[in-house]
Amino acid sequence: MALSLPSSPEQVIAAHKASFDTLFAVFNNALDSAEKLAALNISSTRTALEDQFSGAKSLLGAKDLQEALSVQGSLVQPQIEKAIAYSRSLYEISSDVQEQLVKRLELHQSEVNKSVTSLLDSYSKSAPSSGSQVAVAAVKSAISAANTAFDNVNKAARQVANITEASVDAATSATVRAVGAAVPAKKKAA
Repeated sequence: MALSLPSSPEQVIAAHKASFDTLFAVFNNALDSAEKLAALNISSTRTALEDQFSGAKSLLGAKDLQEALSVQGSLVQPQIEKAIAYSRSLYEISSDVQEQLVKRLELHQSEVNKSVTSLLDSYSKSAPSSGSQVAVAAVKSAISAANTAFDNVNKAARQVANITEASVDAATSATVRAVGAAVPAKKKAA
């Protein structure tokens, strides 16, 4: 999607087409993500209902209180693991959406930079005074500084996302281990 000054109707049409294509891609991305989220929610709801009915049958089949407590305790860890898996899937969907939008933003920024640089180059060639060269160089320097800042922000955001993902993975593992250790301890105490 070039951001140059259109000099012909064909350039205007091309600019509008590029804008339309970008908008269409963003909408498709949003719809794909909504579809993934809906499928995840339907699947998770179905599994949760099946697990609840299965657990209820097991509890109703218990012969005494001791067996009922044991059955109930054995149902806790799988439920926590499925909740964690749901959260992880939700996180993956949102991360994918974010990654696709960032890529699109980076592509758009790159195209805008190329167009502005091209416009500045053509302006500097046709400019009458040598003072315009200084102005063009200053604008190019500002664009370069903005690009560097944008790249640094993107790198920092990716590092934060990686750290967050590692922390979530560690917390998930710790939770699963803690629940796994607690369930056998309850069985022994009962």
